[in-house]
Amino acid sequence: MSMRNVDELPVEDRVLDAAARLVGAGQMRPGIAELARQAGVSRPTVYRYFADSDAVFRALWEREIRALVADRPARVTDRAALVKLVVDLADRISTHPTLAPTFAAEPALVARYILDRLGTGQQLLLELLTATIRAVQATGDVRRGKPGELAAMTLLIAQSAIQSRRMIADHLSPAAWRRELTHALDGYLR
Repeated sequence: MSMRNVDELPVEDRVLDAAARLVGAGQMRPGIAELARQAGVSRPTVYRYFADSDAVFRALWEREIRALVADRPARVTDRAALVKLVVDLADRISTHPTLAPTFAAEPALVARYILDRLGTGQQLLLELLTATIRAVQATGDVRRGKPGELAAMTLLIAQSAIQSRRMIADHLSPAAWRRELTHALDGYLR
């Protein structure tokens, strides 16, 4: 497989790749000038695509969530597979090299996208969960209820586990975290 030259990448991808590298290196709030320098473009070019560094951050989160959602089982047919899908996504988000560091280092910034409004990444997850819950309900393996409401609560349970994972790490090993989240989601959806 041949790698494309960085200059061949769309500007948005170059800026988001630069943001991901900077976040991965511990620089949680890079300014537009640093993002432009790292992406090999000018500041005005970055501003043509993003209003500010928060817009870059939101777009980065959305891109990374989309990639995680795209890399999932194509078909889920029972509650056990549904729960595994949610636990796997929660695990991957909470340990993601770009997403995970932001929970601890930038809680106020993350809170805006998690607590104050439903972000695009969350909307994407809700759509996936709603469709999957509806399909598994049709088999009788998920309890009755409005699929959108069950999906919203499933997202809230998983989101809480993701956000609190570092805080509770001394009490729940990674295996225990997965096991207990599986149990909670399975009980909720049963």
